[in-house]
Amino acid sequence: MMAKAIAHVAQKPFIAVNHLEAHALVIRLLHEVKFPFLVLLISGGHCQFLIAQDVGKYIKLGETLDDSLGEAFDKVAKMLGLSYPGGPLIEKLAKKGNGARFKLPRAMIKRSGCNFSFSGIKTAVKNLVQKLEMSEQDVCDVCASFQECISDILLDRVSNAIIMAESLNIKINDFVITGGVAANNFLREKLKKHTNLNIFFPPNNLCTDNAVMVGWAGIEMLQKNYIDSLNFAPRPKWELESY
Repeated sequence: MMAKAIAHVAQKPFIAVNHLEAHALVIRLLHEVKFPFLVLLISGGHCQFLIAQDVGKYIKLGETLDDSLGEAFDKVAKMLGLSYPGGPLIEKLAKKGNGARFKLPRAMIKRSGCNFSFSGIKTAVKNLVQKLEMSEQDVCDVCASFQECISDILLDRVSNAIIMAESLNIKINDFVITGGVAANNFLREKLKKHTNLNIFFPPNNLCTDNAVMVGWAGIEMLQKNYIDSLNFAPRPKWELESY
């Protein structure tokens, strides 16, 4: 309502921005990433693969069937007695841990498609916490094993997403990984080594929700003359494919 009021009084265009699209497009503020490109959006609320065909035009290839990846990080951190947000602390402690010590379930791996499931990992960590004394080293090893598990799942799903894009006869050269979890340097390095596509990550300060990404998405839409009516109603669940 504040944005509508300002637009009306200042006689400026009103543009409704989808939060997911803002994550997907912010990389184009910094790099010449051309459409179409592959997007892996991994955040506290979402985990999905998209093909960005143009501003306002997306194809969803797969998504989480339960928790988002960021949510899985936060819940595992809480089980380990770590504070919120859990992602940065898990990454920090994992550096002192043995990622091969615990074999956590790699859900959906080796299956077709690129959907995700993270609920089994949470259950496995919960069982470990109940069984172990949870010394400082135990916590570090669980963190490291959790990150290894997540990286294996992501790498498997990335391969499938590329195959799915090819099956749609869409030539992909660029791969954008964005959202809060994209700030995890361990996962970044794993993903960089896995694909021949040109891979892009926003800087850490633009991975989590921010005003810059919303402003940039607005610029991209304004350049396309995508202007919204002041009658536009907020959409709590606004899928990118619903444009």
